[in-house]
Formats: sequence, C-alpha cells, structure tokens
Amino acid sequence: MIWVALSGLVLLLIGVPVAFSLGLAGLVGVWLADIPLSIVTTRLFTGVDSFVFLAVPFYILAAEIMSQGGITTRLIAIASSATRKMRGGTAYANIGTSVLFAGISGSAVADAAALGRVFMQEMPKEGYSRPYAAAVTVASSIIGPIIPPSGLAILIGAVTGVSIIDLFLAGVGPGILLGFACAAIVFFDAARGHLPRPRVAESHGPRWRMLIEGAAVATLPLIIVGGMVLGAYTATEGGGIAVAYAIFLSVVVFRKMDMAGLWRAFMRAARTSATIYLLVAAATILSYALNLLGISGFVREAALIFQDQPLFFLFALAVLMLILGTFLDIGAAILIFMPLVMPAVTSLGIDPLQASMVVMVTLAIGLVTPPVGVVLFVIMRVGSIGMIPLLRALVPFLIAQLVAVVILCLVPEISTWLPQVLNP
Repeated sequence: MIWVALSGLVLLLIGVPVAFSLGLAGLVGVWLADIPLSIVTTRLFTGVDSFVFLAVPFYILAAEIMSQGGITTRLIAIASSATRKMRGGTAYANIGTSVLFAGISGSAVADAAALGRVFMQEMPKEGYSRPYAAAVTVASSIIGPIIPPSGLAILIGAVTGVSIIDLFLAGVGPGILLGFACAAIVFFDAARGHLPRPRVAESHGPRWRMLIEGAAVATLPLIIVGGMVLGAYTATEGGGIAVAYAIFLSVVVFRKMDMAGLWRAFMRAARTSATIYLLVAAATILSYALNLLGISGFVREAALIFQDQPLFFLFALAVLMLILGTFLDIGAAILIFMPLVMPAVTSLGIDPLQASMVVMVTLAIGLVTPPVGVVLFVIMRVGSIGMIPLLRALVPFLIAQLVAVVILCLVPEISTWLPQVLNP
C-alpha cells in the first residue's frame, strides 16, 4: 500500500493530471497484488457503469445553462435588496447570493467564477479592500457543493449506497451553517465599523418583476428535491427535469440565451462530465487495488481504537479530510476513501448522513486552501490579487468554518433532522 500511495503522490507532485495519477497508482497496486493487468480494462468501465452516475451530466448541464442564462444578476439583485440598509450589506449580499447560487450550480468553482466577476468589481468601489472582497467570495463559495443539488452527494451515494435524496436533504443544514459562519465574521467586522454601507444601484424594472424572476430561479432546487421526496422521480430523472426547466427559464422567460449559447453550455457540460467520468474510472482502479492489498482490514483495525468514542472518530475523520483536501481533488478523495470509512462509521453507530456531511464540508474547505486550492486560484485570476493578501483576509473566515465543522460533529441533528422529517 505504501508503494501505491507514494507512486500516486509523486505523480501528483510532478504535475500529472489527477485522473491519470490515480489510475497509474492503481495500476501499480494491481501489479503488486499479482493480478493480471487485463482486469484494469474491465474495472475502468464497471466503475462508471451505474445508473446513479447518469445524474451527473444532467445537473452539470442545468448549472451551465442557468449560469449563462442571466440568473447571476437576478440573484445578486435579490440578495442586495435584502441587505442594502445594513453596514457591510454588500458582503452579506455576497454570502446570500452564494447560498442561492449553490442551489443552481452545485459547484464552488462555478460560484467563485460567476460571482467573483461581479463582487470583485463592485465591492472595492464601495470601500472594501480587494483582499476582503476576495476573501468573502472565496469563503462563501464552498457552500456551492453542499446545498442541493450537489454533485458530491451523488458521488457519495453512488459509492456508499446512502440514499441520494437523504444526502440532498442533509446538505441544507450544513450549507446554511457555513453561510452563518461567514456572516458572523462580516457582522463582527461591521460592528467595529470596518465595513462600509452599501451603495446599491436601483434595479431596472419594477421590484415585483425582480422578485418573481428570482423566485422562479430559486424554485429549481425545490423542484428537484421536492419531486424526489414525493417519489415522483429519481435523482437521475430529476436531473433531466432540471435541464428542461433551466432551458425554459433561460430561453423563454429571461430570453438571455440563444441557440449558440445553448450549444456552448452543452459543450462545456460535456467536457466537465467527461472529466468526472475519467476521474471516477481511475479512482475505481485505485480503490480496487487498495482493497486487494488489504486496506479495508487496516481501516477496520484503526476504527477499533475509537470503539467506544465515536465522536473522536468523527473529529479524526474531519482532520484527515482537511489534510487530504489540501492536495487531493475533492471528487477523488470521496471516491477513494468514502467506501473505506463508511463501514467503520456504521459499526461505531454514527449516522452515515452526519459523517457524509462532515466529509463534504471538510473537503470543500480544502478547495480554498493551498497547495491545490482551486477556488483560490480562480479568485486570484478573476480579482487580480496575490495569494498572501488573500490568505490573510481569509483566515478569520476559515476559523469560523472550522468552528462550523466542530458543530457538525457535535450536533448530528443539523445533518439528520431534515431527512428524518421529509423522507422518514
């Protein structure tokens, strides 16, 4: 197992793409296990041969269409109108828009790229420092993968067998908790008089129209999750409905997307989906190799240390995922490690939904921490800002989000209450 881990780590460090690093490391493991290498070809295809994975392209496509269909300005207008009289109101609007946008995109990178272009231009004009504007955008962007519809929840459900509907519902509480954690830092900064009052421009058109359009956008996650809870359709079928609804809003209602824009959305979604499927296939090979080499037994023995202390196991899991998230792709980490830790989670009496949310949130924090820190680099490019000033401004938000992780570990109801009520 050590040679497999070392080979994968070395490949990552020298710049080999994540999917190829995982696949080649898995190939090394299969060779060390003295299994015919021809099995790798079969495993590549069986890894993605799942009905659940069919949902991934649908949600990615729906997010691409909505992102290019004029929804960003509408969500920002709604959030800004609710906070325009508060000191630090635009920072609150940034966070609120991220919460709303999370129900559309399901992606931290998409959130940072779409909202960063707007807020990194407007917030400095109101008196915010560029590092602070960037820090708020970065910190709130990790809400994207948590609130449903969540691509990470689909991955966890596919590799662990946990209900995707329950995972979607479980993400609402932690996502809102992360939003409150970011808002708490803004509140303290505003209370000390460090933040300006917003200068929000009046929106074009009547207020009632803005509210109706915003409500139409915000109902997308309700349509997806609501139909799944009622048993009207599965997660995959819900993805198809999301695409149809996104096309209707962007092309017919908002009229912000033509056929050329729709084609671009399809192409971008196809490239992103292909990347994810390649990652899933490669991670399947690595997981197969690690199981051949006995990692499952190692994890079971390690879990025995926490036999009577499940809370400490959750904290240890959170720390492990925080470390992994700093250098490993979030999807790859889920695909490799969730099947290994889930048996230990259930044997210790921990609710799988709580453990899944702890893993998702801690890995999402890795998106904003170096050296991988994809969201960091997106905002650095969009906002033309250096890493050191950005990290200095980001530290208070990271501390608040780590406190949120501790709360998630201590209070399982944050993750489990909504699934128990709506999908008993």
